[in-house]
Order: sequence, then C-alpha cells, then structure tokens
Amino acid sequence: MSADEHLPFAEFQELEQKYVMQTGKHQPLRVVRGEGMHLYDAEGRQYLDLMAGIAVNVLGHCHPAVVETLERQARLLIHSSDLYYTEPKVLLAKRLVELAFPSRVFLTNSGAEANETAIKIARKWGKKNKDGAFEIISAFGAFHGRTLAAVTAGGKAAYSKWFEPLPPGFIHVPFNDLAAIKAVTNDRTAAVFLEPVLGEGGVHPAAPGYLEGVRKWCDEKDILLILDEVQTGLGRTGRWFAHQHAGITPDVMTLAKALGGGFPIAAVLAVPKADVLEPGDHGSTFGGNPLACSVALTVLEVMEREHLVEHAAEMGDLLQEAVESLGQQDARGIGLMRAFNFAEPIAKAYQNRCIEQGVLVNATDDNTVRMVPPLIISEADIEVAQDRLKAALKT
Repeated sequence: MSADEHLPFAEFQELEQKYVMQTGKHQPLRVVRGEGMHLYDAEGRQYLDLMAGIAVNVLGHCHPAVVETLERQARLLIHSSDLYYTEPKVLLAKRLVELAFPSRVFLTNSGAEANETAIKIARKWGKKNKDGAFEIISAFGAFHGRTLAAVTAGGKAAYSKWFEPLPPGFIHVPFNDLAAIKAVTNDRTAAVFLEPVLGEGGVHPAAPGYLEGVRKWCDEKDILLILDEVQTGLGRTGRWFAHQHAGITPDVMTLAKALGGGFPIAAVLAVPKADVLEPGDHGSTFGGNPLACSVALTVLEVMEREHLVEHAAEMGDLLQEAVESLGQQDARGIGLMRAFNFAEPIAKAYQNRCIEQGVLVNATDDNTVRMVPPLIISEADIEVAQDRLKAALKT
C-alpha cells in the first residue's frame, strides 16, 4: 500500500482496537497530513485546527523551517546520549535562560518527565534545606502528566484512582485560593506546584493577585514555587511565559508542548536556589538529543522573527470575541487559550459536530470546550472558525 492509499476507515478502526492499547477515546477522525492551520483526512477533507496537537504545534503543521531543520540535523547527528557534549543542547539551554530568568536547564522528552524532575528537585531541596521537608501543595483540577508522581500531583482523582497506593507527600487545595495554601503549609512543606492557567482542567486563569500572593508566601516560608508552564509557556498566553503577566519569577519552571513545535522535547529551569541536582541524581537517555534541540531552537527563532508572542495576544482578543459570540456560558481564557461551557452536558457531541463542520476543538469534560490553536492563526482564520462553530451549534 502506497503512502497515498489508505484502508477503509472501519477496517482501520478494527486494526487500531486490536493492536493498540485503548487508553484514550478518539474523535471520529483519521488525519493523514497537516499544513499550516489545517489537517487533512484520508479523503482529502480539510479541517481548521484550533487544537494544535493540544497546544503543541505553535507554528502550525509542518512549518518549512522545522522540516528543513529536521532534515538537516538528521543528516548530521540524531542521538549520541548525554555521555558527550553536543552543541544544540547547550545553545538551547542558553536561549531558554535568556528568554526566562537566570537559571540552569535540564532537558528531557515530555511534560510529565519535566514535572517528575521538578518533583525530585523539590524533594532533594527539602532534604538539604528544610530538615527533610517533602510535601508539595498543588491544586484540585490541575494536570501535571500521567506518570505516577505527576498524576498524583494533579488534582483529578479519575486519573489516579486505579493506581493506588499513590506516592505520599501531595496536598491538594482549591485553585485561586491563597488562604487554602497558607492553611496547609507546615514544616513538611517543600514546594507549591501550580499551573498559571488550569489547562486540562478547563482553561481557568490565575485570578489577579493570586500568583503574586503565592510567590510572597513561598518567600516568607522559604519554600519553592514550581510553575508548570507545559501548556502555557512559549507564547500561548500572549507573553513568553504566563507567569510574566503577574510580574513574578518561579524557582522552578517546566516546559514542553510548544517547545518542539511538534517534536517531543521538554525542559526544566531551576534558579540557583533550586539548582540542587548533581551527577547521578537524575538523567534521560533521549533528553536533550541534537535533533530535538535543533528543532526547538528553530521554533524559538521563528517565533521571535515573526513576533508570534505579540501576535498571540492580539489574536487571543479576537478569538475571545468569537467565543463570546457563541452565546454560551463563561467564555474565558487568556491569549490563544480559550474555553466556554455549555449548561447541558453536550460538549462531546458538539466537538463531533464541529468535525462535521470542518473545525477542530476539544471537549475537556461533558460541559467544557477548549481551543488552543497554533500561534500563526490569522484574523481570517478566526472568522472562518466563528462561522463553523456557530454552524455546529445549529446542528
């Protein structure tokens, strides 16, 4: 079978169910190609993509600069392990620090791995500096990944209930409730671990003053502030990093998704105070490989050259207007990270109606619809999206 030939969809679904672990529920769509703002199915139908691979494809699909870098670096060096120095890794770490705050960087492969690294940093820091403190305060409704410690840190029991007993040392409080954080802080507390915007939890931004208050409390109690910017980082909210809206700096920050523009890579930045990992404490066979790092450098270069962070802020305001025009509940978000609620549990049905109309969105639960489009989205794209989103409502 050639690259242009595809099995009938029903036959393909049978194969998928037979050979692939059923860990997720697919939308009724098989995509075979992407270009810019669009995905295409096996029949050649075009879909306006408002999900960007779940906030990953910030430059859209198959950006020419990313493709060129993949081809060039693949001919030079794909992988060598961390036994040897490689230039792309060092150059990427340097660029991230320049964009963020004085720190050092650990490079790995996914958001969950980055958050596991942050958890290990907090545990070691607590042992060294807080008489063995190990507890981490995080938020209900948060999502930090699917590995065992990361899913425990996340505040959604549905994702963790089958994997008990869970690792100890995680305390959950309501998001945007500084008083709750203060109430559970004790001598065992090593860190507060938050998303600046709940992503998987339905796109709920930090309330004005919340992150500033948490930063001040962490300073007063001499505990670490860890911010999971896996989804919010690198332009998504209209700033390079979401915490910059609050004018604060975390002690540890995790990044992934947008960093590779579609290629798997993640990073952890730790300020000198939190830079406690030493040789033997942690590692990653594939982390920081030359191919991933070269692609990430290209993504950052294109974002800067095309002013996509500023563009995301501008287009985010237009997308908010489009979401509000749908007339549903609680249109909300920041930058190109938007959501709304249905009064009735019809979000998943609406998601499928949107596919029929040629636009891709995501139902994060029965009532909530999320949109995290590529940062290259244009005003014309948003107008098309608005028309299709409204048409899906009518069906």
